[in-house]
Amino acid sequence: MDSLSQLALGAAVGIATMGRRSAAWKAALWGGIAGTLPDLDAFLDHGDPLANMVLHRADSHALFWLTLVAPLLALLPARLHGERALYRRWWLAIWLALVTHPLLDWMTVYGTQLLRPFTDHPYAVGSIFIIDPLYTLPLLAGVIVALRHRDLARGLRWNAAGLLLSSAYLAWGVAAQQHVRGVALASLARQGIAAERVLVTPTAFNSVLWRIVAVGPDGLHEGFHSLLDGQGELRFDRFDAGAALRPALDGHAPVQRLCRFSQGFCKLSREGDRVLVTDLRMGQEPSYTFAFVVARVAGDQVVPYAPPVAAGRRPAIGPALAWLWRRALGEPLAPPR
Repeated sequence: MDSLSQLALGAAVGIATMGRRSAAWKAALWGGIAGTLPDLDAFLDHGDPLANMVLHRADSHALFWLTLVAPLLALLPARLHGERALYRRWWLAIWLALVTHPLLDWMTVYGTQLLRPFTDHPYAVGSIFIIDPLYTLPLLAGVIVALRHRDLARGLRWNAAGLLLSSAYLAWGVAAQQHVRGVALASLARQGIAAERVLVTPTAFNSVLWRIVAVGPDGLHEGFHSLLDGQGELRFDRFDAGAALRPALDGHAPVQRLCRFSQGFCKLSREGDRVLVTDLRMGQEPSYTFAFVVARVAGDQVVPYAPPVAAGRRPAIGPALAWLWRRALGEPLAPPR
């Protein structure tokens, strides 16, 4: 999730855990710090843009390492505020603020390596967009009231309500995702589209309009379904996934790495003399956040290229948001291409 959501979650968890034992501002401060710390790995350079992508949300988001570091971090507020008698409570608050960060990231589609060092599998539910105001605003409201309210008990109740509402929204997202997945699978079957894997994830800033990606032997199929749509059949557009390029690049480490990280939701494409590998999970045709140049075409030869070069692109914001709003309300509009 975005940094503001993680900051708000950490602060809310800190306030809820410390309760009346310490001042709300102290709990919010240290909870917010702990809730933000895992994302500092974004400043690490692993040698190339593709490596930086797949190693974000890695060791710094591992539940094992965060559990080990929590007692050390808890020494800071306990000693700085002269609350050594509350060390164990600070330990619990810091630990909860740390581990809820990757658990929230797990709900997005990016991929979070929760179980390092035992496995580097990128876990992803994909039921909430990385920025969703309906998740973040209840947390912020609860924390702000808890910090400003003169009656601590009421402030704590507001904070608890913010945590409850935001958690309920996460549960709603999972339920909506499963509903849309069922609709999508049924529609794919009726249309005779063979799919080896199917991705269902929300579009930007909402949980009403969902994007479906079906990857099969004949390429990839992309469709959209709004919870406000009628009973009509889902429309899927077919795109080439670069099957002709795979024999030359299947053994190329950057291609293998991205396709493994994206759990198979990747494609190869040619732009001029460049060959790109693209993560299909974040973005929509033809604009994707994560795409990398991994080869050059020389005559009739595909020559692997290293290190990878970032080539992701974003759609024009104005037209994209206008389409998103209208399509979410159920208007049967073709996506901008």
